[in-house]
Amino acid sequence: MKKSLQSNELTLGVCYYPEHWPEELWEDDFRRMRELNISVIRMAEFAWSIMEPEEGRFDFGFFARVLDLADRHGLQVILGTPTATPPAWLTHKYPETLNASKEGVLYRHGMRRHYNYSSPKYRELCARVVRNMVLAYKDHPAVIGWQIDNELNCEINVFYADADHAAFREWLKERYGTLEALNKAWGTVFWSQTFTDWEQVYLSRPTVNQSINPHLALDEKRFISANTISFAKLQADIIRELAPNQWITTNGMFGHLDNHEMTERLLDFYSYDSYPQFSTIFPGQDEHPLMDRAWSMNLTNVRSISPNFCIMEQQSGPGGWVDRIGMGTPRPGQIRLWTYQSVMHGADLVVYFRWRTATMGTEIYWHGINDYHNQPNRRVAEVAQIGGEFAKIGTEIAGTAYQADIAIMQDYDNNWDGELDEWHGPLGWQSMLAWFKQLQYRHIPADLVTLRPTSTLEELLPYPIIVYPHPAIMTDETAELLTRYVEQGGKLFFGARTGYKTPEGHCAMRPFPGPVAGLCGITVEDFTLVKGTTPAAELHWEGRLEAGTPAKGFNDILKVEHPDTEVIAEYASEYYRGKPALTRRAVGGGEAWYYGAAYSEPVVDAILDELGQRSPVADWLELPAEVELGIRASADASYVFLLNYAGEPAVVRAGQTVKELLSGEELEGEISIPPYGVLILQTSR
Repeated sequence: MKKSLQSNELTLGVCYYPEHWPEELWEDDFRRMRELNISVIRMAEFAWSIMEPEEGRFDFGFFARVLDLADRHGLQVILGTPTATPPAWLTHKYPETLNASKEGVLYRHGMRRHYNYSSPKYRELCARVVRNMVLAYKDHPAVIGWQIDNELNCEINVFYADADHAAFREWLKERYGTLEALNKAWGTVFWSQTFTDWEQVYLSRPTVNQSINPHLALDEKRFISANTISFAKLQADIIRELAPNQWITTNGMFGHLDNHEMTERLLDFYSYDSYPQFSTIFPGQDEHPLMDRAWSMNLTNVRSISPNFCIMEQQSGPGGWVDRIGMGTPRPGQIRLWTYQSVMHGADLVVYFRWRTATMGTEIYWHGINDYHNQPNRRVAEVAQIGGEFAKIGTEIAGTAYQADIAIMQDYDNNWDGELDEWHGPLGWQSMLAWFKQLQYRHIPADLVTLRPTSTLEELLPYPIIVYPHPAIMTDETAELLTRYVEQGGKLFFGARTGYKTPEGHCAMRPFPGPVAGLCGITVEDFTLVKGTTPAAELHWEGRLEAGTPAKGFNDILKVEHPDTEVIAEYASEYYRGKPALTRRAVGGGEAWYYGAAYSEPVVDAILDELGQRSPVADWLELPAEVELGIRASADASYVFLLNYAGEPAVVRAGQTVKELLSGEELEGEISIPPYGVLILQTSR
């Protein structure tokens, strides 16, 4: 069962850094927080040098004073272990704790997250500071929980220090047992790469053209994930031992880390840092980009780990470092919009980053609720409105579950393998975004499901439709699970390059799509990467697709192998004109679909039309495209969230009388949602 935040009410919090401010400001800060209905603060995650100013000399008096004052003001505290920013005395005396580039150059002191997880010395010093910190604060009445480190694998998610190479060898020994097995898994007979001694084995290093053995690259990412989890476990075990009644979380999510495994093994629930403007400064090349609404895909992914989660950092102002990123000031209403975006997707605890904007350091432009001058501003007023609304509706919304009937499926191995492999990696993002985007515009809520070795049929059956677009790595066990899903009535969608790789990343010597060829009733008789001078073939699907619609990214040319397989669309150009491009096979109570390309918006729309998919509120609510729909529900009631991402009013039409939760009004007919506005409609189940 997935681990969730357990809360009886929506809770508002804020990140606070008392070490940045004169002590005479603290009391006024805490008083004003309570006026905004902020009841939780997070602190200390970057304060190792405060708690251990010299090696072995600990001083916990500073944060003890902060905790005492917070408690007097009715504030609860999340403490972050300070291991994301080792102090200067540590990295100077023990340079072996530093991370290194692929070339072996050490990343020196002056930033954050410049350490490596493998250094025995760093682990020793981390364990010592965490143990002493927990002993110092675990019994304080203000402390409710712990955040391990901060944003594991942020800034950098590859590690090449000497200690990492050594740890990688030990991980490989445990995984493969012998060099013979390792050589087979990595295909080292190719180009005479065969290892004859474990000391010859390294993480990736500089090579001609910077190319790398792809099987090593996949195992490298698996190792980084396992090593990161091991580092987090070191701290989680200490907290569990000393403070068993306080919860443990950490915030993410960043690359090369199996957050599902980490949460299952170590945490009480997962936390996320939500900055929707990242989606607006990197909008992609879409004709109709989702912009900040695209951040909902990330939040959907978080929900796959913890259905009810914490936002440990919610954007509350413009953001940026002195030398990079740079995000403009949220427009009036957008902080509230983004807060409810998080809540709609499952957040029951929202912690803003940060209380007041730093006046010094790298993040002087990463603004908080308060500006440098510490005077009232519109962001403070907006948070005050949210705080009042949380107090009003929080007990009704907390603990309710997001509702979705369609799932987009992914897995870590294919995501990691696709980082290097351009023959399937780029297809994944294209297809996932096309499906998510069109489901959004059609107001059909969706989940993201991460397929894992422990996944069961019972976890898949709640979804009548699952899209698993490009699982290049596919096992017979996974194929058997998916076959049972289809037989039980599910509709399953694959895309190009499915099932042609083994778990080692080898290309299988069997007809594509390998383990699911029988399920789909087709094989791939020819294929081409669409790139450069190789054009994408056009598609023909009578009555569904416009002439000239391209089959993007890759073209699998399909051959029907089973009499039950139906050709839905054909290629309309290129040398494979008239060949099957999209097929469907009825199996048991369900259907297996195969599309020989990366999914695009027109193709997704055509499929949804073919399936007759409608919004769950279509019978009584008419919505414009710019409004996001999400539904959280309890056993007795449903809460329909409507979020307007446009800078102008959006008009919705309700065909029945409904209660709007935030205002308490009864609404029917034509309803106007203000620019960046939010409605929550309550209906009975």
